[in-house]
Amino acid sequence: MNIVELEPIGFTEEERKDVIQYFKQKGHQYTYFEQKPEDDSEKISRAKNADIIIISNLPLNREVLKNIPKLKMLSVAFAGVDHIDMEYCRNNNITVSNAAEYSVHSVAELTLGMIVSLYRNIRWNEDKLRSSEDRQGFLGNEIFGKTLGIIGTGRIGKKVAETGKTLGCRVLAYSRTPKNIPGIEYTELENLLSESDIISIHIPLTEKTKRLISQKELNLMKPSAILINTARGPVVDYESLSKALQEKRIAGAAIDVYEQEPPIKKDHPLLSAPNTLLLPHIGFATKEAIKRRGKIVTENIEQWINGSPINKVE
Repeated sequence: MNIVELEPIGFTEEERKDVIQYFKQKGHQYTYFEQKPEDDSEKISRAKNADIIIISNLPLNREVLKNIPKLKMLSVAFAGVDHIDMEYCRNNNITVSNAAEYSVHSVAELTLGMIVSLYRNIRWNEDKLRSSEDRQGFLGNEIFGKTLGIIGTGRIGKKVAETGKTLGCRVLAYSRTPKNIPGIEYTELENLLSESDIISIHIPLTEKTKRLISQKELNLMKPSAILINTARGPVVDYESLSKALQEKRIAGAAIDVYEQEPPIKKDHPLLSAPNTLLLPHIGFATKEAIKRRGKIVTENIEQWINGSPINKVE
């Protein structure tokens, strides 16, 4: 098999050496690139003879996939696959396996950090101290006793919910597939939005979830509520969110994902919105998570070659 790491996925030099050696011993060829391809033509040029491709969040549209005729398997070093033309893959018997487990802890921990940062306005208070000022009457909020609303209870959403329970929150949840999780109350989205003090989004991007949170939904939130999005940018209508923040219809927002990968445009609506924490998509970016996903990606390929695919996305 000809395996192509189409974009760097975070292997250390030693880890990649081990991966190349492992597949070479099995009789396979492994090619990697140090930089992301600049455009679709470069993607095709790199992968035109590939049987197996490794990517992270690099978009692979139909035109690219059509020009990789030998492609049989995609090992995705990412949880979501909305950047891949899955319909084409299904219709052409291309197996897609993802790495859904790799960033559970990293994203859940960042979510908690974002909540704390908004509630205690950490960045603002540090700026005050560095400017030789005091807190000037600042009073923050505690997570304890608040209602935490989780939109999507997959692996990450469930972990955030468990953390919220540990910190003394009442936990509400909305999901297309409710689960029986002790201590979590499933409810309709409208009720979750109107009752929650903290709303955290953990759903994949699909046609049904695009702009799930827009003006109508934001209007249901409490004026004291905050919104956290570490899932996918287009799940939230950021124009409407910016307006809601400017009009003080909600208290704050912490965002790690956008309509496109950062850098974002200088006129992005959230850049002018008050009470925001904006991060450049770092939810997955821990040493531990990157190491985990390297192992998952490699195992996905190994198991597919052995005829027992794992982490297969249907």
